[in-house]
Amino acid sequence: MTSNSSLPTIWSAQNIRTALQTFFVAIFFAALLSISPARAQIGPDKRELNVVATLVAESQQVQAGQSVTLAFVMTPKPTWHGYWENPGDAGIGMSFDWNLPDGVTAGKAQYPVPDTLLISGIMNYIYKGDYAVLVNLVVSERVKPGPLPISVKSEWLACTDEVCVPERDELSINLQVVGPDAAVSLNNAFNDYREALPRQLGSAATFMVKDDLFRLSIPFPENIDVESPYFFIKEDGIVDYAAPQKVNRDGDRLIIETAARGDELQNISGVLKIGPKMGLSLKASAGDVEMSGVPIGGGSSGNFIGGGDQSSASLLFIALGGAIVGGLLLNLMPCVFPILSLKAISLAKAGGEEGIVRRDALAYTAGVVVVATALGALLLALRASGAAVGWAFQLQDPRIIFVLLALVTAIGLNLAGLFELPNINIGNKLADKDGPAGSFWTGALAAFVATPCTGPFMAAALGATIVLPPIAALIIFAGLGVGLALPFLLIAFVPAIRDRLPKPGAWLDSFRKAMAIPMFLTSIGLIWLLGRQIGEDGLALSLIFLLLVALILWWFGGGQIKGLSRGMVTTGALIAAVMGGIMFLPDEEAMETQRAATASAATLPSEPFSEARLSELRAANQPVFAYFTADWCITCKANEAAAVQRQETADAFAAANVAVLMGDWTRPDPAISKFLEKHGRAGVPLYLYYAPGEEPVILPQILTVGTLTDLVT
Repeated sequence: MTSNSSLPTIWSAQNIRTALQTFFVAIFFAALLSISPARAQIGPDKRELNVVATLVAESQQVQAGQSVTLAFVMTPKPTWHGYWENPGDAGIGMSFDWNLPDGVTAGKAQYPVPDTLLISGIMNYIYKGDYAVLVNLVVSERVKPGPLPISVKSEWLACTDEVCVPERDELSINLQVVGPDAAVSLNNAFNDYREALPRQLGSAATFMVKDDLFRLSIPFPENIDVESPYFFIKEDGIVDYAAPQKVNRDGDRLIIETAARGDELQNISGVLKIGPKMGLSLKASAGDVEMSGVPIGGGSSGNFIGGGDQSSASLLFIALGGAIVGGLLLNLMPCVFPILSLKAISLAKAGGEEGIVRRDALAYTAGVVVVATALGALLLALRASGAAVGWAFQLQDPRIIFVLLALVTAIGLNLAGLFELPNINIGNKLADKDGPAGSFWTGALAAFVATPCTGPFMAAALGATIVLPPIAALIIFAGLGVGLALPFLLIAFVPAIRDRLPKPGAWLDSFRKAMAIPMFLTSIGLIWLLGRQIGEDGLALSLIFLLLVALILWWFGGGQIKGLSRGMVTTGALIAAVMGGIMFLPDEEAMETQRAATASAATLPSEPFSEARLSELRAANQPVFAYFTADWCITCKANEAAAVQRQETADAFAAANVAVLMGDWTRPDPAISKFLEKHGRAGVPLYLYYAPGEEPVILPQILTVGTLTDLVT
C-alpha cells in the first residue's frame, strides 16, 4: 500500500502515462468502430458475436401511462467480456439508438456492479459471465391499446485479455399496450437482474481533488461488514483508474484515497462495490475530506493478466524468483560470455585468495545490480512519461551500439596487449585493473551488454514489471542483476569452489591474450548489428571511425613502449573519433530502407506487423503466425536461424496458408511496445499462433522446427 506522502510523487508521472495510454487506446477503438460490419465480423447471425445481446421485456403487456423494463441480456463466450458504462482506461460502453413509437421514451441504462481487470497497467471495468443492462420504457397515457413495436441499434465492445472486437446488432421486440383492467404477467428473471444492480445510497457523499490525490468520504454504517471495497467512478478524467485505492474506516464513514488525474468537478457519481455483485450507487459533492480512520482490506487495483486474484506480493515473489534464475542463466548466453572473460582474468589473478575474491565478487555484484536497476528505473521513467519502450531499449539506438562497439574493441585490444591502461583513479578505466573498482565496472559492463539476451524465466519476470508498482518493479530488476552475478558470489563464498581456482603464474599472460578473442567476436557481432540498422554505406563510414579508434590506441601503446606520455592527446582524439562516428550515422529513412531490403530476402516471407492487419486476417479466418524480434536480440536471432527461417517451416506454413506477421523492434516502435505489454512482455522475443476462430497460443521462447510445423499438422 502506498503511503500518503509518496502518492503525489509516484502517480504524477503515471498520470501522464495513463492519459497518453487512454488517448491512443481511444483512437484505436474509434478506428475499430469505423470498420465496416463485414470486417468487424458483425452480421445478423448471432453465432458470429463474441458477446451476444438478447432483448427481453419484463412483461409483454404494458398499460398506457405506465412503464415496462427491458433487459439487454449479454452472454459473452468463454474468455470474452463486456464493459461497464465507464470502461476505465480502455474499452467502450454500450450505446443505444432507439426507434420508438410516438409516446414512448427510453430511460437511462442501468448497469450491474462491474469487476476490475488490470492488464499491462491499463485498468478495465468489465463483466465476465452473463449480465443484463436494464432500460425503463415509459408509455404515455395517450398511446392507444394495440401492438407496440420496439427496436434499437446497439453497439458494444467485446474483448479477451488479448484482442478486442467492436460488435453491433439491431434488436427488436413486440409489446402490447393493454387497458387498465388487463392482467399483466411478469418475467421472474428480472428479479435476478435487479439484484445485480447497485442499491441507492441514501446519504450524500463528499469528495476532494487536491495535490494529485482524490479522496471520497462515503456514509456507511460501522456495524456492516464490507468485503474488498472499490469505487467505480462514472465521470472520466477525475481519477487514475490503474492507481491502487486505499480504504480507511472512520466510524460510520468509509474514506477512499487514490491518485487523481487532474480534472475537477463539483459533483460526481459512481458505484461503491462492497462485495461480490454487491454495490451502492452514490452521488458526491465537492468538499473537504481528511484521510482518517483505520485501513481495511480491499483497495486492489484489479486482477493481473493470468493471475486471477493473485496478490501483488505473490506476483512480486514469483517474478523475483524468475528474475534471479533468469539472470543466472544469462551467464550461458553468448552476449554475456565475452564480458565474463574479464571477470575470469580477475579471478585468475586472485588465485583463490579468500579476501580478494570475496571483495571483488561483491564489487562485481554491486556493478551488475546498480546498472540493472538503473536501466530498469530509466525504463519505468520513460514509460511514465508516455514513451512506449521495453527491456533493452538502449540498443534500439545505433549511436549507443557504436559507442559500445568502440568500447568492446578497445577492451579487446587491451587484452591482446596492444596497450596498457594507465593507473588513473576513474574506475580503473572500467574493467582491466585490479581492485574493487575494476570489478565494479566489469559488472556494470556485463549488465549493460546482457540486456539483448532474454532467457528462460526472464520474460514473465520482466513482464511483471509492467503491472507492479515502481518499487516492486525495481526489486525485480535488481534480482536480475543478483542472478547474473550469482556464479561469482558462489565462487567467493563457497570454499569448495574457490579452492579449485588455479594459482597465478606465467600462464596468466597467455590466458589474458586468449580472452581477447571473445571480445573481438563480440565486436564482430556488434558490427553486424550496426550494419543491420544503418545499412552498408553507413556501416562503412562507421568502420572508418572505428579504425581511427584502433589506430589512436595503437599509437598510444607505442608511446608506452618508448616511455612517452600521450594520455591527454589520446583521450581527446578518442572522444573526437567516437563523436565523429556518432555524428555521421545515417538518418531514419536510410535505416528503414535497409530493414525493408533485409525482410524481403527472408526464407519465410512476412508482412510488417500491425494490429489492423492481424484483425483483417483473423476476420478472414486465415491462420496467423506473429513473431516479434530485434536484430540485437540474440535469442531471437538463434530462434530464427534454428526454426523460423527454415525451409521446412516455410513449406509447412505455405501448405497451410499461414499468414506471417513480423514485428521488428530493432528500432523503437510504440505500437509493438504496447502490443508486447498487452501480452505481459517487457521485450522480445514473443511468438503467437492464431488458429482460425480460436484464442492465440503463446509459443515458448526457445523454438524448434517441430514446434512450428506441429502447429499446422
